[in-house]
Amino acid sequence: MALSRDQLIAFMKKWNTAWDNYDIDGVAAGFTDDAVFENWTGGVLQGKEAIAKAWGPWFAHNGGFKFHFEDLFVDQAAQKVLFRWSLSWPSLEKAYEGKPEVRRGVDVITFKDGLISEKLTYSKTTLEIEGQRVALAAA
Repeated sequence: MALSRDQLIAFMKKWNTAWDNYDIDGVAAGFTDDAVFENWTGGVLQGKEAIAKAWGPWFAHNGGFKFHFEDLFVDQAAQKVLFRWSLSWPSLEKAYEGKPEVRRGVDVITFKDGLISEKLTYSKTTLEIEGQRVALAAA
């Protein structure tokens, strides 16, 4: 089942609301059982259950993170969206632990049968902490 442009936009808004509410079940429900997630370091997770398990700790403590919806590009024919975002959260970077951090990136998301089958995440190699640009630590 292919989603219309409006349905893809509505899906992304609902999915982002699940992130805002730290609702791991709502986020995971957006994936196909065999979904693939590749993070900004190149790490790959296969399957909805593996993705939910890996992201669980973020959600467990209402992690203080927030994705800010910046822009959305929709290709209905290809069933893909490009989601541009910024993430604010307590930094994990050495010497900045716990300080407010802003990271920017994009997700290239592919849909199959109305759900996310692939999510590829790309992030800038610098982030902002205390108004300063900071290079990401090597992974």
